[in-house]
Amino acid sequence: MKHPRPKNLNLFTIHFPLPAIVSILHRVSGAILFLLIPFILLGLQYSLTDTGYETLEQWTSNLFVKLIIWLMLIPFIFHLIAGIRHLLSDIHIGDTLKIGRIMALLTMIISALLVILAGVWLW
Repeated sequence: MKHPRPKNLNLFTIHFPLPAIVSILHRVSGAILFLLIPFILLGLQYSLTDTGYETLEQWTSNLFVKLIIWLMLIPFIFHLIAGIRHLLSDIHIGDTLKIGRIMALLTMIISALLVILAGVWLW
């Protein structure tokens, strides 16, 4: 006899472990980076001309533009660090549950430190 298993489809009530959260955020940051490609290419197009480069240089002195650039760097930094974590797990470094949790925590800490350093570098 089959017993129907209870189903909880509300994602806000499920407790995800830290490695799962890091993995999901890695995918989200990749999607955000994909959406940022046109803006990055537009900035590259402007920077390759003399007048456009001077215009971009003037824009980057504005506090609001620096904030936007910093916000665009956040998914890049996290995606880079989480991608390194995934590559290490592909070569069986951090396969165990304990080391996987430690690596996920290190991913969050290193990403946060690099985001802060990027903000310091911009200002």
